[in-house]
Amino acid sequence: MLSVSMYAQRHSLRSQQKDVPLVITAYMDSLKNSLRQIDSLVLSGQLTVGKASDGRYYRLFVPPTFYHSAARKALSISVEPEAGDDVSDAVDAAMLAMYRKRPDLVRNTESRLNAVGTIRSDVEKKVRPKVVFTDKAAPVPDEPLYAPVEVVLQKPNFWTFSGDNSLQVMQNYVSENWHKGGESNYSMVGNVTLTADYNNKRRLKFENKLEMKLGFQTSPSDTLHKYKTNNDLLRYTGKLGLQATKHWYYTIQVLAYTQFTKGLKSNDKKVYSDFMSPFNLNVGLGMDYSIETRNKRLKGSVNLSFLSFNFRYVDRKNLAKSLGVVGDHHTLEDFGSQLTTSLTWNITDQIKWVTRLYGYTTYEKSLLEWENTFTLSVTKYLSTTIFIYPRLDDSTKRDEDWNYWQMNEYCSLGLSYSF
Repeated sequence: MLSVSMYAQRHSLRSQQKDVPLVITAYMDSLKNSLRQIDSLVLSGQLTVGKASDGRYYRLFVPPTFYHSAARKALSISVEPEAGDDVSDAVDAAMLAMYRKRPDLVRNTESRLNAVGTIRSDVEKKVRPKVVFTDKAAPVPDEPLYAPVEVVLQKPNFWTFSGDNSLQVMQNYVSENWHKGGESNYSMVGNVTLTADYNNKRRLKFENKLEMKLGFQTSPSDTLHKYKTNNDLLRYTGKLGLQATKHWYYTIQVLAYTQFTKGLKSNDKKVYSDFMSPFNLNVGLGMDYSIETRNKRLKGSVNLSFLSFNFRYVDRKNLAKSLGVVGDHHTLEDFGSQLTTSLTWNITDQIKWVTRLYGYTTYEKSLLEWENTFTLSVTKYLSTTIFIYPRLDDSTKRDEDWNYWQMNEYCSLGLSYSF
């Protein structure tokens, strides 16, 4: 181990040899010569590796010094060799070889070291520790080997709750002599969306969403109504899913929706719709695909119900025919397929897009709804909303201008709160 250490020291210092002082270089050369001497002694059997840790080898590793013993043994004319030991003789032989080959490295002598003296002198006076005895030791307190630990097991909560609430207002004033015409009006829209989702992080999830939206508007040209609704929705969506793969679930979806109050038109006494007129219930069996990007800015799901049952109830019997109910009945049942896509995209920290695409077909008639809500957050509680809602329903009477298409759109500014 000593030889390996010296070899590593020699190689690590060799790379820096050009930058070190002359005295360091000379010392490195002396170590190299000493290493060769020790190696030769080990190979010849005169010195074992275990003895290399002997303290008598210190002369090989301290700064080069002229020791008397090496010269005395070499210049002695006595026939009998000087009494000594193998280690001392080997060290003296190594030192003598260095004196002959590199005398320029020797900068000190044994006589000078003796004149300086040692670092410390031996202590001749006996040192006795001061021991204090006590008659009685302090008792050691008894401590139990095992201390009781209270363990509380808390049942995990797999439910998450959230909600979006907003109250949007809009005012438009047009003077009577405005060159393009038009009329003043006021409108207000309130929106509440509540969600309660269950996910046990294994295979089962249960999602619930309740949407409530109600808006009113006034216009001076309507002499029959002080106000009428421009947005009216009460809708529940529930999905029970069993995981099939990482993103796919076998699901049963329930969709139920109606409205809060009467649906009217300007200067018209006829009621076009009302609470539970109609009421629609759709139950679909199919697959659900969960969508979530890595940055979690885009979330949502796509539900495909290949087998879907649709039930419609109309409480006002005079509206049954216009709402698709055939004969003297209040209800209508049919089967078909449906698609429901719900996505929420946080485009930036201030802009959010919530979209819902719903389609249902009996392969004889079709219904398609695409709701788009763009929200621009001005502050934490103040936002601007743009709502665009195209709708296609070929079960209604065909319009000359819009065909089977319908459109609802508004832009408003108001208060918002989310949790």
